[in-house]
Amino acid sequence: MSTYPRLYADANGESHFEDIEIDLASTDYAPPAPPLDLSSFTPVTEFGFMSAPKGWSSDWHPSSGRNMFIVLSGEWEVTASDGETRRFGIGSILLVEDTSGKGHKSRVVSDVESLAVMVQLGE
Repeated sequence: MSTYPRLYADANGESHFEDIEIDLASTDYAPPAPPLDLSSFTPVTEFGFMSAPKGWSSDWHPSSGRNMFIVLSGEWEVTASDGETRRFGIGSILLVEDTSGKGHKSRVVSDVESLAVMVQLGE
């Protein structure tokens, strides 16, 4: 089964990573094309692109909203307030839901700028 990472805040405001399983089911999504495996859909409100130069870094901050973060170029390092650090390179996704508490730190660790897609999710 495939998974994706989630960054969230617990009841005490501490942020943590967890891996979420993707449930896929065979679906006739675009007949007459053959069936393919598809997950359920999550409502979104809008999306945009975000660029950050090589060497960019932040201090601790909560997310401004629930976002799906998708890296198109470059590589990011994100640290949860519990101390766990993960890296996200080209093609990586991260569900960012730590909208309260201490939040997380992030930085561009690649030798090139990073371009990412930010998909804002409904509440």
